Amino acid sequence: MGSGMASNLLKAGVPLAVYNRTQSKAQPFAAKGARVAATPADAVKEASIIVSMLADDDASRAAWLGKNGALAAAGPGAILIESSTASPAWIAELSARAEERGHPLLDAPVTGSRAQSEGGQLTFLVGGPAAALKAATPVLEAMSKEIVHLGPVGSGAKMKLINNFLCGVQVASLAEAMVWIERSGLDRAKAIDILKSGAPGSPLLAAMSTRMVNRDYTVNFLLRLLSKDMLYASNEAAACNVDLKTGEPSRALMEAAIADGYGEQDMASLVEPLRKKK
Repeated sequence: MGSGMASNLLKAGVPLAVYNRTQSKAQPFAAKGARVAATPADAVKEASIIVSMLADDDASRAAWLGKNGALAAAGPGAILIESSTASPAWIAELSARAEERGHPLLDAPVTGSRAQSEGGQLTFLVGGPAAALKAATPVLEAMSKEIVHLGPVGSGAKMKLINNFLCGVQVASLAEAMVWIERSGLDRAKAIDILKSGAPGSPLLAAMSTRMVNRDYTVNFLLRLLSKDMLYASNEAAACNVDLKTGEPSRALMEAAIADGYGEQDMASLVEPLRKKK
């Protein structure tokens, strides 16, 4: 996702420094006009707006607060934007640490696919101060079709976890339904068309069913990251005195698939261990 976001910033003429823990992933941006930084601290030293897009809380913490971290090196008044799908607890901690150093934080995770990232068609779910969002809007607009301000810091993270929880349950349910259809004797194509056009139909069902039928697991969203998001969602819901009864069995399917070697494939690959099970 971060690669598409960076590409669109360059297309918009935004002066850009990029950092990736895997340097080979950052190098192609040098040819596009970006400065490739050696560390997070190096990346942010001249930045007025700093955007992070990483896998999880641990990766985010390391980038912001670790050795050669971005926060300590950020210039006066720089706006921090955390677009990773992170836990609200970590966002609250990062916001407090940023505030101590005089930096506003926007938590701004995104919805959309890798193709939408590459096409500048993401939706940003933003929590944080309105003034900081106003200042950062031109940068966010270069990467998105929509920016939704949901409230104070942490609001974006909460909304993203609700979104991904629902996606996770749907993918798990579809994987089970797909195997059921395949073993039932029904015409699979007709059955899926009925689901697509009926009450269960959704863009997610349409996309995932096509991938499952074609066994196309080229990565749009890693299965291991979906499982991580389901865990974060469960923890956050519990903090609101909500027990996600459908979340845990869905995540159990994901963890079993990850143990079976599907963690680095697309989330649609969740269907494969179920197909193997007799």
